[in-house]
Amino acid sequence: MTPPRRKRRQPQPVAPPPPSPPPAGGQEPPRNPERLYTIAGSTDGARAELDLVTLVVARSSPQPSASPEEAAVLRLCAAPLSVAELSAYLQLPFSVMTVLITELIGAELVQARAPIVRRSVPDRSLLEAVMHGLQRL
Repeated sequence: MTPPRRKRRQPQPVAPPPPSPPPAGGQEPPRNPERLYTIAGSTDGARAELDLVTLVVARSSPQPSASPEEAAVLRLCAAPLSVAELSAYLQLPFSVMTVLITELIGAELVQARAPIVRRSVPDRSLLEAVMHGLQRL
């Protein structure tokens, strides 16, 4: 076995950021205004019982007054989608998606349901086909 021919890169020292000047008037400078809680906008903190595989289906089309995130959820959920898929498509954390979907459920714009579980017992014809295939070997 031959050793690798690449050389390891050594980490470069990172210079600390320059200190920011003190704010005028004693007020803090404004920070990033778009925090995740502004997207989720929940006031009471209540959340629906959702997990990653809960299916969400839209009941109506987006209203003109809906936020961009709510409109995107309603457009995507024309066909059932899981909360994990919605979170990935919208690039929002699961916690934000649960609050957003809870608000949509409260407004009766979407419906959440558990995923469809397949039968636990396999079909008899499938088992027989597998058995006959194994016997031919």
